[in-house]
Amino acid sequence: MKRIFLILLAVVLFNQSAGCSEGEDAAPPKSRKADYVKAYYFHGDFRCSNCHEIETYSKEAIDKYFAKELASGGLEYEIINIDEKGNGHFAKDYKLYTKSLVISKIKDGKEAEYKNLEKVWDYLGDKEAFYNYVKEEIAKFLEENKLP
Repeated sequence: MKRIFLILLAVVLFNQSAGCSEGEDAAPPKSRKADYVKAYYFHGDFRCSNCHEIETYSKEAIDKYFAKELASGGLEYEIINIDEKGNGHFAKDYKLYTKSLVISKIKDGKEAEYKNLEKVWDYLGDKEAFYNYVKEEIAKFLEENKLP
């Protein structure tokens, strides 16, 4: 039994070191555009039901209204735990004081402008108003970037 375990362990370690992770059909990473909009949802280790709801509503709104932009690379969405090692700088960079949805305009590969969508907390009780707020704010950033 010990010998079988060691053989399986060796096979797993060999596959990982050889770069076999998701199979040969894994899609290559898409190249990043120089001009795009990035939406971040920032949270910490402690998460209440409202925090989870903001994350869910944000993703749903972005997926619903910006599928084309997500597919083309004109918009990216990322969820970041600022309590994880290496992520603490986001709190300072974006002056975060609570869980937040932040949109960032990237021009020529560098952040040109950002906005913390603080009203997401105000719209928690009204899903459609939440969606519309996120849609309008992201659309403004995309329009300013002249992105599809």
